[in-house]
Amino acid sequence: MSLDETIASALDDRELAYQHKEPGKFFVTLPGTKKLQTNCWLVVGRHALVVEAFVCRNPDESHEDVFRFLLRRNAKLYGVHYTIDTRGDIYLVGRIALHAVTPEELDRVLGQVVEAADGDFNTLLEIGFKGAIQREWDWRVSRGESLANLKAFQHLVSES
Repeated sequence: MSLDETIASALDDRELAYQHKEPGKFFVTLPGTKKLQTNCWLVVGRHALVVEAFVCRNPDESHEDVFRFLLRRNAKLYGVHYTIDTRGDIYLVGRIALHAVTPEELDRVLGQVVEAADGDFNTLLEIGFKGAIQREWDWRVSRGESLANLKAFQHLVSES
């Protein structure tokens, strides 16, 4: 079985949505609860399978606190780590040696991507977007709009 077939089979077995439009490249949509979905690239390189998942855009505020959180979190992650791109957007990235790419290893690494991206999402928003959350809350309250998708952040806002 080729590496592409191994990856496709593993994704199919886990009922994950993905696109595979060219050899060695998979665009996978991982489901979540706090972060409703995490888009993840799996790209076969010369020596390793590269895993890259977008987590969050560049925080508006408290960059030092966000980076401290990410660095501490890196110590607990399996197969991937947090990084930022040149714009400051936050990603999870990792590499799996080609000889180690098995359905079980893909499951572990993709599971870690979901656990981190989904599990850390609200914390990253709380640290890096607190002001924006407060403004959005106030705007919705002033117009009688629904606060349903902001309820997780109610502890951050002070209703006047």
